[in-house]
This record gives sequence, C-alpha cells and structure tokens, in this order.
Amino acid sequence: MRMHIAAFRVMIALLAVGNCLGVQAQTLPGSTIDSLLSLARANNPEVNRLRREAEAAGERVAPAGAWPEPRLRGELMDITRNGEQNPTLSPSRAASARYTLMQEIPWYGKSDLKRAIAQHEADAASGRAADGWSEIAARIKSLHAQRYFLARNHALTGEMLDLLRRLERIARSRYASGLAMQQDVIRAQMEQSSLRNDLIAIESEQRNAALRTNALLGRPALADLASPSPWSALPTAEKLDFAALETQLRASSPLLAVEAQRVQAAEKARALTYRNRYPDFTVGVAPNQRQNQFKEWDLMVEVSLPLQQSNRRAQEREAAAMLAASQAGLEATTNRLLADLAENLSALNAARQAERLSADTLLPQAELSLQAALAGYENGKLDFAILLDAQRQIRQARINQLKAAVEARLRLAEIERLLGEDL
Repeated sequence: MRMHIAAFRVMIALLAVGNCLGVQAQTLPGSTIDSLLSLARANNPEVNRLRREAEAAGERVAPAGAWPEPRLRGELMDITRNGEQNPTLSPSRAASARYTLMQEIPWYGKSDLKRAIAQHEADAASGRAADGWSEIAARIKSLHAQRYFLARNHALTGEMLDLLRRLERIARSRYASGLAMQQDVIRAQMEQSSLRNDLIAIESEQRNAALRTNALLGRPALADLASPSPWSALPTAEKLDFAALETQLRASSPLLAVEAQRVQAAEKARALTYRNRYPDFTVGVAPNQRQNQFKEWDLMVEVSLPLQQSNRRAQEREAAAMLAASQAGLEATTNRLLADLAENLSALNAARQAERLSADTLLPQAELSLQAALAGYENGKLDFAILLDAQRQIRQARINQLKAAVEARLRLAEIERLLGEDL
C-alpha cells in the first residue's frame, strides 16, 4: 500500500513538472511572428523613442498658436522728490509710480498658421514613428523567416546525415562481401564529416539570428526563443496585384504621409511669410500711482512697422523654394517607393514560381534519381560516386525549395514595410 502511495506521489510530481515546463514553453516568445511583433512594439527602444518624439511634437501644437505671454512693467518716477529725500523704492514715497500691463497681438491669421504648421510637423513625426515601426517589423519578419529556414535546414541536414549512415552500412556490407571497394566506405564517412561541419555552421547562424531577434525585441542577447513555427500561406494573387498595391501604397505608406505633411507645412509657412507683410500690435494699460492713490490711467498701442522689404522678400522666396523642394521630395519618394514595390513584387512572384517548380518537379525527380541510384548500387550496376551525387541533388533540391520560400517571405515583408501595413 505504501509503495502505491509513493508511486502515486511521484506521478503527481512528474505531472506538475511537465505542466510547468509546458507553461514555460508556451510563454517563451519566438514561435509566431505575432508574438514577436507584440513584444517588439512594447519593448523596442527605437520604437519607444520615435513614439515619444511624436508625442512631444503633438504637445507643441497648442503653444505654437498661442499669443505671447503678457508683460508687466513697473516704473518709479522721481525717487528723490527733487532731492528732498534719499532714494527710495517705496511706490508711496516716490513722486509717482506707473504699472504697465502689455500684450502683443499678432496680425489676424498668423496664430492659426503657426498652429497649423506645428500640427503638420506633429503628423509628420507620427508618420516617422509609423515608418520606424514598419522597418522594425519587416526586420523581425525577415529574421523569423531566416530562423525557420535554418531550423528546417538543420533538420534536413540531420536527415541527410542519417541517409549517409545508411549508405555507409550498405557500402560496408558490400565491401565485406567483396562486391565494393573500401573507398566507398571512406567516401560515405567523408560526406558525413562534411554534413557535420554544415550542422556546426547552421547552429552558429541560428545563434546569430536569435541574437539579432532579441536585440529587436529589447530582450537580453542570450535569452531563449521558442522554435519558429511554419510560415503562413502567401497572400492571394488578387492581393498582390500591382495596381491594387499601388493604390494601397499611396493611401497608407508612412513615408508618403511624412512627405505629404512636409508639403502642407511648407504651404502654411509660405502663407505665414506673406502675412508678415502686415504689422503686429502691442496694447497696454498703465495705472499711475501718486502716494497711495490711483487717479490716472494711461492706454498705449504699439505697432510694428514692416519696412524691411528686402528681408521680407528674401523670406518669401525662401518659403517658395522650400515648398517646391517639399513637392519634389514627395514626387521622388513616390517614384522610389513604386519602383521598390514593383521590384519586390516581381521577385516575390519569381520566388513563388521557383518554390512551386522545386516542389512539383525538381524534388520528385531528385527523389526518383536517389531511389534508382540506390537500387543500381545495391545491384552492382552503378558506382558509389553516382549514389553520393544523387544524395547531394536531393538535398540541394530541398534547400532550393526552402530558399525560394524564404525569398518569397522576405519580399513580402519588404512589400508590407513599403505599405506600412500587413497584407
């Protein structure tokens, strides 16, 4: 009875440990792209910096259109009362005291234009933050695709290593029967050593990819990552139509939004320079104190005189040139993004065709070639070198299929970066 109770306790403990390990595996990031993006959005320092800069730019909008702070000036008149007393700082003992409250008032529309310029600059900062996030997200997606490729390549290399061990056993058996040369066994062993070197290189690349991923996630460099899950299917052909993508890019690209905000800010800046042809005002009220009484009140109006025509005309020409430069920048950015979109879309379609060709034609042919070479070698009709070459061909066909799939995902990530949103 006691033995049954002890065994039951051991079983419960093992189940608890297994559940803990399962929970730990579930909470470990890196399995899906969504988990990586969610972690990067919260912890990536560059994303946080751009987000804070956008927030700071948004806080500049209200002060940009506000009037200047009012000014208060105090004056003491005749503090010695014609030399009858020592100098004093008391308003009641001076001959008189004046307190002037002044407020600068810009010409109508200037404050609204300054506020509009600040708003466009804030929107541009938000666009830069969105573009920065798109860049980080594209890098994470690319690294996830690379990590999946390395994991599959590692598994594939391990499968090829098992196949070579099988070929070595066949070669040993034939050599023991006097049907093959010892050189066949040595060749199989040398091929295995080459694959082990490939495994070492792949594992090194996996560590490097994990380091770069953790850097983008804002995690310690050596933190563990879950094994990457298989990638999802590519978007349909309708979603990858160039005309539809061009419309989507013009509507949602963060870079185009930034350039468009710069153009609008430049237009408002040019309008502001034209408003500077008109004067600004300063109004004030000044109560005068004599001893402890206020019996005199003064009003004042001050007007700026925009007489520096050459300076103002130069500022207007500068504003017009900056507007033209912003418009040219928007056009140049649009052309560049459309060219990048067309290039990546073409490369994605080519990679998709290459993946389909490898899966439907090259890989089955390589498998048939390996089976025929294996049967021919066992029957003594083919040389062992031909068998090794067939083994290399099937491995290369599988790697080419993986590379084509990775290239398609990398191009998709770049297209989504240009669009600023997922497809």
